[in-house]
Amino acid sequence: MNPEDPLLKILACPLDKGPLHLLAAAEPLVPEESLYNPRLRRRYPVVDGIPQLLPSSGEQVPEDEHEQLLKRMSP
Repeated sequence: MNPEDPLLKILACPLDKGPLHLLAAAEPLVPEESLYNPRLRRRYPVVDGIPQLLPSSGEQVPEDEHEQLLKRMSP
């Protein structure tokens, strides 16, 4: 996936139905491409270009990592 992908505009978190942010695998703290919900602090993997958006696929992000991700997402 890329940041300009129109699919990102319609994808939503399966838990709160809010928007998700793409995290590129090249970023520090991000071992693989994923979609992130900063409201719930949950990260969902993207496997072979396919977002895994089942609630059970998401993982909780620790507080310190969440703070660093927020800094990277801010313009």
